[in-house]
Amino acid sequence: MNTKDIKQKLTEEISKTEKQFEEYKELTKPVAPDAAIGRVSRMDAINNKSVMEAALRQTEEKLNKLKYVLSKVDSPDFGICVRCKKQIPLGRILIKPESSHCVNCAV
Repeated sequence: MNTKDIKQKLTEEISKTEKQFEEYKELTKPVAPDAAIGRVSRMDAINNKSVMEAALRQTEEKLNKLKYVLSKVDSPDFGICVRCKKQIPLGRILIKPESSHCVNCAV
């Protein structure tokens, strides 16, 4: 697989993650206090909002990592583990493109 294919995969993953980020952003909007829902339902809505905020933060972090990796695809150290300096297997890059560590060092 060449650099062009990897860039294409990263671009697709960024697009998918951006859509997911926007969905989570919509789901984390405040719960209106004037909405006529019961106390238990309001507590459930607040709890769900907290869960969605955590997912939003994780998605934002993944998106930032993906964009960083895309900017590094053409560099000579792309695909090299930052800890052990060995080549990261192509399968790992394709499955988890934001990885900067090989499987052994990621543990």
